[in-house]
Amino acid sequence: MAKPSILVVDDEEIMREVIETLLEEEGFQVICASTGEEGLEKFRQERPDLVLLDLMLPAMDGLAVLKEIFRVDSDTVVIMISAFASIENAVEATKAGAFDFVTKPFKNEELLLVVKNGLNKRTLEVENRRLKKTLKERFTFKNIVGKSEPMQKVFDLMAQVAPRRSTVLIEGESGTGKELVAKAIHGSSQRSDGAFVAVNSGSVPSDLLESELFGHVKGAFTGATSSKKGLFEIADGGTIFLDEVGTLSLDTQAKLLRVIQEREFRRVGGVENIKVDVRIIAATNVDLKEAMENRLFREDLYFRLNVITISLPSLRERKQDIPLLAEHFAQHFAQENDRPGGLLDHSVVKLLMQSDWPGNVRELENVMERAVVLAPDSGELTPDLFPREVLNSTSVSIKRLDMLENGTSLKDSVREYERNLIVNALEKADWNQKEAAVILGVNPSTLNEKLKRLNVKIP
Repeated sequence: MAKPSILVVDDEEIMREVIETLLEEEGFQVICASTGEEGLEKFRQERPDLVLLDLMLPAMDGLAVLKEIFRVDSDTVVIMISAFASIENAVEATKAGAFDFVTKPFKNEELLLVVKNGLNKRTLEVENRRLKKTLKERFTFKNIVGKSEPMQKVFDLMAQVAPRRSTVLIEGESGTGKELVAKAIHGSSQRSDGAFVAVNSGSVPSDLLESELFGHVKGAFTGATSSKKGLFEIADGGTIFLDEVGTLSLDTQAKLLRVIQEREFRRVGGVENIKVDVRIIAATNVDLKEAMENRLFREDLYFRLNVITISLPSLRERKQDIPLLAEHFAQHFAQENDRPGGLLDHSVVKLLMQSDWPGNVRELENVMERAVVLAPDSGELTPDLFPREVLNSTSVSIKRLDMLENGTSLKDSVREYERNLIVNALEKADWNQKEAAVILGVNPSTLNEKLKRLNVKIP
């Protein structure tokens, strides 16, 4: 890896030499200039990772140089230095975009700390831009984010079913994004100009749900002072999304079956059949087959709903997507709350990858919103901004419990541990097998054999 390059612009020869020696001893590449004009020329030629810029320069002062640097590259990290520091100077330099301000005389440790912080900021910005670009170009489907193999399969299936009229059943744990998938299917369908109507079957009292879905006529029950359209009528020509369909009463299930079969229904208390053209997308976080066995869900309705099934993986089954999701949420909430960019520290990404996220994508989304809102003005997201219970709920501890409960053999446990190590190394190496082999300390051929044996797929 190339050493970070730093441009030092200072008209004092002794000061340039002192700074140059200090930085080179720390392993940095150093470029020096004695005037603002010379500094700008070298900046354009070399494009350094960071600039140390004296405020008081002959002819062209530091603030003027700073502004010209930003015209060339607005993302450059510039640290101002001056022996004639004042609050006004510091404020002006900061407003102009300087990362920090150091006064002469300074301690070596102080300067090095500011430089390292500045370089870290640049690294984070570059990485976040890369992630953002990758996100936009390759791994989205109507605002759904994912590059993992399970999510790519979901995207393929969504693209296939979206143009069709068929009923869709979406399965997945709470928080996996079932409604988002339903919206994406609707938005990519020929019904996209029609209404998308969502109803959480579990949140509406059972005695009110029938009226909510199918409407009612005046006088149908106490309090029905006027006729009311149901959600199926409102969704005519569009899509209705029935979340938590497994919570429907058997009576409501029978009426839903009639709508699917006959494309018509009656309002509560009504005698008129109302025809509708509605695509039904249902979702469940419970096992409907088990519900059928327990006589809690109609078999005929299940087979009507289960024309095309989309099974959403939990976040712990698609950990490769966590960096992309975290970046997506960081950018979204930064923009929504008028906050700085939401820069993800590498240590944060590592900790997020270790969590098992029982609340799935919804939990990660909430955690990222909290971090962005509480982040400092620099926009850097550091571990201290995240709840302890999230960062401490590592997959290792949970898997150990699972092993104890399920009686997993030592052989299987070792196999799983080895697989996790290899996947982690591959992720660090951006899925480059040769680099991953170096990280693991094995030959590439050995790693290739292990990938086949452990069934590790390279994206």
